[in-house]
Amino acid sequence: MKLLRLARILSIGLRFGLEEFFLGHERVRPLRWLVRVTLFWRPLSEPRGVRLRRALETLGPIFVKFGQMLSTRRDLVPLDIADELAQLQDRVPPFPSAEAIATLEATYKKPLADVFAEFDATPVASASVAQVHFARLHSPPSGGDGTAVAVKVLRPGIAPVIAHDVSLLYAAAGLIEKLFADGKRLRPREVVSEFEKHLADELDLMREAANCSQLRRNFKDSPLLKVPEVYWEYCGRDVMVMDRMDGIPVSQIERLLESGVNIQKLAATGVEIFFTQVFRDGFFHADMHPGNILVRPGSEQYIALDFGIMGTLTEVDKQYLARNFLAFFRRDYKGVALAHLESGWVPPDTRIDELEAAVRAVCEPVFDRPLKNISFGRVLLQLFQASRRFNVEIQPQLVLLQKTLLNIEGLGRQLDPELDLWKTAKPFLERWMNEQIGWRALVKNLQTEAPKWAALLPQLPRLAHHALNENRLAHLETGLILMLRQQQTRNRWLGLMTVLTAVATAGVLILVFR
Repeated sequence: MKLLRLARILSIGLRFGLEEFFLGHERVRPLRWLVRVTLFWRPLSEPRGVRLRRALETLGPIFVKFGQMLSTRRDLVPLDIADELAQLQDRVPPFPSAEAIATLEATYKKPLADVFAEFDATPVASASVAQVHFARLHSPPSGGDGTAVAVKVLRPGIAPVIAHDVSLLYAAAGLIEKLFADGKRLRPREVVSEFEKHLADELDLMREAANCSQLRRNFKDSPLLKVPEVYWEYCGRDVMVMDRMDGIPVSQIERLLESGVNIQKLAATGVEIFFTQVFRDGFFHADMHPGNILVRPGSEQYIALDFGIMGTLTEVDKQYLARNFLAFFRRDYKGVALAHLESGWVPPDTRIDELEAAVRAVCEPVFDRPLKNISFGRVLLQLFQASRRFNVEIQPQLVLLQKTLLNIEGLGRQLDPELDLWKTAKPFLERWMNEQIGWRALVKNLQTEAPKWAALLPQLPRLAHHALNENRLAHLETGLILMLRQQQTRNRWLGLMTVLTAVATAGVLILVFR
């Protein structure tokens, strides 16, 4: 089976002329010309990025998802390819409803009618890993209609398919490391490993349900973002049940206008939601493309869907971002370079002046342009690109952050071409930087450490008295005496071994010269 799959991958790769990605090395370049002459009939007039995208779409959903993930790794992938791969859409035919029902009944261990009062066998959405059906729970004992829910069901048999295709991707990554001079620096095995991790997360719908629940708690009663409630008693590894969300897709601007939505305010709200998730909570929706976002009719409230990919930021990440933003606004490019060095993301022997010059080349032109024409996401992207020659280790969580920022910025300017993301974000960033670096940060840290100090302070007199009464010199003297005794014992054994060795050597010499 694996050989057949590999043969199909090779045939599709040759059909779209993808050998140029693998046969560009001087060791195997003659093979490239041989392939071109042999397969001269192939139409290869399209750019390489287009051909790669079409090949991935032909190979199937797992390769489409891999291409989507690669489009976010713009620190590794050339821009023309990354831009083309960003257009990949996860369009997959639905699997039979009978299989979905079988999965549900196996999870609940009872007939489906005992679980749901209504269940629509026709899926409303289908992707490579799962599909969604609408249903209704049974009426509560108090009366009234049952809750309308969305039921997400994992695609049957998808795990072995993913494992099979991922193993082939690992094999391709090994070839890239061996054939290309930059192979090891691009870390293709780590890229595949990152992809495998994302897929593993998506295969566990309990994890997605937990992500949804956390995001809902963060935005409880918020006028900015509505997140569906999870019904845990109906969830399992292969099934997730949550509130059915009704809204207008954010990309349908005409319908939004007809419902009375203020588009300019909606665009600004999207930016505020992003910065709230990132800088207040350190937990953000990392797959915010238009297909995952609805808008409540007649309002500027967003509705979030699909929580398989979430990003997290630690306090260290926040401190790093705070230092970089503060240095950037002050045009302190040396500060940006030092932040990279002190975080350990660049080798310790990196020349700070050279890294500072690279950062200046990216950032200085930004300040001479109108703010509304500046792409915050593109600035981050260019910084990642400039840092490649310094072997900067781009952290996965920051790659997700950059990808999400590009999505939000693109979505915001699709809604409002005049959107000034910097002006919208500036009050949020200033308040957040004060919380991270200024006096608010000091107060916050004192509040965090207060319980520890409260527990320690009453013990200080006793600990000090114990330390003063403890005769540390006596312990040291005892240790030295023990070491001297051990050394004397070793010396006796060494002397005995020397004597025995001398006697044995003399005996051998006597026997030899007798």
